[in-house]
Amino acid sequence: QVVDEVKKSNLRGRGGAGFPTGMKWSFMPKEPVDSKGNKKPKYLVCNADEGEPGTFKDRLIMTKNPHSVIEGMVIAGHAIGSSVGYIYIRGEFFVEARIMERAINEAKAKGHLGKNLYGSNHSFEIYIYRGAGAYICGEETALLNSLEGKRGEPRLKPPFPAQVGAYGMPSCVNNVETFAAVPYIINEGSAKFAAMGTEKSGGTRLYCVSGRITKPGVYELPLTISLRELIDHCGGVRDGFKLKAVIPGGASAPMLTAEEIDVKMDFDSLAKAGTMAGSGGVIVIDE
Repeated sequence: QVVDEVKKSNLRGRGGAGFPTGMKWSFMPKEPVDSKGNKKPKYLVCNADEGEPGTFKDRLIMTKNPHSVIEGMVIAGHAIGSSVGYIYIRGEFFVEARIMERAINEAKAKGHLGKNLYGSNHSFEIYIYRGAGAYICGEETALLNSLEGKRGEPRLKPPFPAQVGAYGMPSCVNNVETFAAVPYIINEGSAKFAAMGTEKSGGTRLYCVSGRITKPGVYELPLTISLRELIDHCGGVRDGFKLKAVIPGGASAPMLTAEEIDVKMDFDSLAKAGTMAGSGGVIVIDE
């Protein structure tokens, strides 16, 4: 039921790829067993290795609302049948790692993490794993290698993480912002979340706006907003300078010129425009 609700919300991964979250959860095997018939554990992994230049919204979520991530992970763990979650956090995020550790301990003290949650048979624990500052570990399979203590290099697919992930077990990897969106979907309903976006991309998004902009920062706005409207919302180009181009999804995304910014900020519209929504890092460039 939880997976179906997340599917209907049209929540797509906020880490860069924009893959439908509910569909990703549905790929996880129900009762995985090894060659000897022994039950395999399933792992849930939070990608908090925010290393894309121009992107800083995951850091803000962990600083200001860490429990939204934990709650989202608890719900996801229940949905996919996992009892162990890992938060793989960027090595430079010293303060954020301490905040998340404290939040995990607070959640444990309140009975939101641990064994037999809320009187059920379901147990769930979360562990922090700090990376060593490698950009490539933002890619999910390189992250899984690093989580295992190996060199952070991408793996060939298939097999996909849902079959062979962390420590060779079925695993699901989602971004910080993706998990933080899940409690709203469950509490308020998928229809309400979906209505804030487009037909294939539901909800709001956190946009990290930087560069030659009057009011840089992190803005939560619907996915129906256009890039021009977003720039206007942030006060426009700073100091009377003329807009030259915008990078709409972090430094890996192709630029859009000043004439191309009348495009919606959802995943599909930006792809049609020849760029990508990516990690949500909007970098405004003047002449």
